[in-house]
Amino acid sequence: MKFSLAASAIFLALGVSGCSQAPVEPAAVAAEPSVLTQASLQAFADGLDVKYRVVTNRPDEQCKKDAGEGRCFQAEIVLTSPIDFDGRDFEIYYSQMRPVQSVQSTDFVIEHVKGDLHRIKPTGNFGGFKANQSQTLAFRGELWQLSETDAMPNYYITAPGLKPVVIASTRLAVEAETGLELRPYVEAFTDADKQYRRTDNDKLPWATAPVLFEANQSLVVDPAAAAQRIVPAPVSQTFEAGLGTLDLSGGIAVELPQGLDKAAIDAALARLARLGIEEDSSGARIKLVSDDSLGAEAYQLVIRPEGAEIKAATDAGFAYGLSSLAALVQPGKPAISAQTITDAPRYGFRGMHVDVSRNFHSKAFMLSLLDQMAAYKLNKLHLHMGDDEGWRLEIDGLPELTEIGSKRCHDLAEDTCLLPQLGSGPDADVKVNGFYSKADYIEILKYASARQIQVIPSMDMPGHSRAAVKAMEVRYRRLAEVGDIKGAEEYRLIDPEDKTVYSSIQYYDDNTLNVCIESTYHFVDKVIDEIAKLHKEAGQPLTRYHIGADETAGAWLESPKCEAFVANNDKGVTNKSELGAYFIERVANVLHDKGIEPAGWSDGMSHTRPEKMPAMNQSNIWDVVAHKGHQRAHKQANLGWEIVLSNPEVLYFDFPYEADPKEHGYYWASRATNSQKVFGFMPGNLPANAEQWLDIENNPFEADDTKQQDEAGKVLSEPMQPGKAFYGVQGQLWSETIRSDEQAQYMIFPRLLMLAERAWHKPGWEVPYNHEGALYNQSSGSFSAEARALQAADWQQMANTLGHKELAKLDLAGVHYRVPTVGARIEDGKLSANIAFPGLGIEYREADGNWQPYLAPVVVTKLPVEVRGIAADGKRKGRTLKVK
Repeated sequence: MKFSLAASAIFLALGVSGCSQAPVEPAAVAAEPSVLTQASLQAFADGLDVKYRVVTNRPDEQCKKDAGEGRCFQAEIVLTSPIDFDGRDFEIYYSQMRPVQSVQSTDFVIEHVKGDLHRIKPTGNFGGFKANQSQTLAFRGELWQLSETDAMPNYYITAPGLKPVVIASTRLAVEAETGLELRPYVEAFTDADKQYRRTDNDKLPWATAPVLFEANQSLVVDPAAAAQRIVPAPVSQTFEAGLGTLDLSGGIAVELPQGLDKAAIDAALARLARLGIEEDSSGARIKLVSDDSLGAEAYQLVIRPEGAEIKAATDAGFAYGLSSLAALVQPGKPAISAQTITDAPRYGFRGMHVDVSRNFHSKAFMLSLLDQMAAYKLNKLHLHMGDDEGWRLEIDGLPELTEIGSKRCHDLAEDTCLLPQLGSGPDADVKVNGFYSKADYIEILKYASARQIQVIPSMDMPGHSRAAVKAMEVRYRRLAEVGDIKGAEEYRLIDPEDKTVYSSIQYYDDNTLNVCIESTYHFVDKVIDEIAKLHKEAGQPLTRYHIGADETAGAWLESPKCEAFVANNDKGVTNKSELGAYFIERVANVLHDKGIEPAGWSDGMSHTRPEKMPAMNQSNIWDVVAHKGHQRAHKQANLGWEIVLSNPEVLYFDFPYEADPKEHGYYWASRATNSQKVFGFMPGNLPANAEQWLDIENNPFEADDTKQQDEAGKVLSEPMQPGKAFYGVQGQLWSETIRSDEQAQYMIFPRLLMLAERAWHKPGWEVPYNHEGALYNQSSGSFSAEARALQAADWQQMANTLGHKELAKLDLAGVHYRVPTVGARIEDGKLSANIAFPGLGIEYREADGNWQPYLAPVVVTKLPVEVRGIAADGKRKGRTLKVK
């Protein structure tokens, strides 16, 4: 996850308020504590009830003024044991997303260990737990906690000589009907003003049932709108109304052109088969014809009652033509109207990024994702496999990377694993740990190639590299112990004499490669070469590698190795402030010399000197549009780089769908990124989105794309030059809060379909880019009333296509997509309800009665009334909302 927040202090050893419902005798007169055994520790952990409660997110005078932008929240951890427990030689470890600022108690302290790992320790004044008497640990934390999912699971308790034990009440549960994670240890938010508002200026409404009802009011149920809609939309689609329909009920007989390997279209044919349309020699004739006049990914599809013809110049074109044929099929309705389609993509880069480093996701998940990416004509998988919390790819010759770096467990020395983070708990054998073997990765590559998808691997560096750093330190110690100092030093990533004190955005003080030592570059070279070998074996050459290059925390300032390097080098580095750029430039050129194109995140890439970089670079723009994010995008586009839009407020799919504290994910750039917002994105004119979007607190903002200069006349920002444009669009899934494959699918789908729509198709309602520069805000008027009406009509069709057709296809593929929360209101005793995707079913119940189908406004007499949506196949349910 990428944050744009100030770093804070590293070590916090703070007292926490300890209040109880009855007085506790001071330690001075208490009986000697019992000696803890494994059985007594287990019994205590099994019975201890933990409750995490956010009291308020509104800052007060006791917030630290020099940390967290002067903002803080108040929270409580309530511990209640059903039994007397007088053990005192214990510690409770847990993940606290934001550091603790201030405390009041003499009974406990909270210490910051590393990253988000904290521990609660009793002091000498602690008198033990009394049965059913609560200990309330009240504290202030940095910034805010606006989501119930911020409270990480799997608290665990340790004692000297005993195995750590997870506190049972902090384990996640899964709701059977919805498949959603439940957090029984988190107290639900109830006060929108205190718990969900950050400031007096925060105008974002909680997405309650009435709020959603109002948002959905313009939608109508229109099955006909879905019948002919292709996702993503083609360049042109002409219907031949008088010619009839093509009947596919008897299957299809595919005729291949000379030179086309059928393996190139097998995945597209498999998608048709899932819809009940299988290959049959007596089926409808589908003729594929080579046409070298078409572009690399273009195709033409002509459908007539007697069959269909697809023209293309490449494997991708043929596959996309078949995907469009499948897109026209409604499950259970194998007839397609006669029509002619001419199509080609808007952007050459249509990507999806998945972070498997924070929490691991299985090979099966990746293969399923690749299937759906191909179905919707996405062609780039950015696979993020190395970060602070995990290294997920087997590398020949460096076994420690996966032996140590692929798992987190309770080993404070980190000799066998990384420290627990993100609520992973004390045990190594859990699903959030893991890695892809060489064979796994080769299988993923081959699977992607068969679907015309390029895999772009990424091991983030030089920051976000803690897993690699710690794994290589284990390697160093192992080899040094047997006297092989040269071997130990070969891939070492730190200067052991570096005394720099720093804190990364995720509160690490040891997560950055030392860029001044040659062993770091030996390591980078080794990793890239080994990954390239895997790509070669899979038949997909490594032609692009993502360095990461973002969020370097300011290490190296007191490294003797760096002081010596800056004082004497032939690389043109004269100041420590240039070291981050030097690393990126050097690695980018190493890649270039290997025939591999470099890529990186926009902040790190912005630190480089363009004249020191290869001519071709990919930069992922993760700048927030409401914070002048268009300026860096335009500056880097003007350099001639390939710019891939990854703007977080619309393209980070780990952010919440709706503004509701029960919605999953981080939210630092957006607290509500639903499918309609992604669909409405105007990627060709970033600043123009200021006319249709509000900021994170639901307030208008302005995007000034005119030329900006300082007092000396230096150009600070300017519009994109004529002839310059963005190269592509990429969705992101960061996995800090995403612990299961099912949750990952829930966050990605159906937003991935909207990503595909915007990456492939340029809508007529998008505001054209003005290369002369313009000022955009809620009243600037570039996004005209006519364009807004066209966008609304387009969304009406898309929403019905999801509700009547596409989500049913995801059900057939076993994809655990998000079922929308239902909009509802009660007026004059009558319940009215609606849903974001017309065509999906709705259920309601009165006062915990039986669920009933909602078909039309209905009288209700017993409160509270609850509503929920139903998946397209009628099986899985959506999250329940109460109607007030």
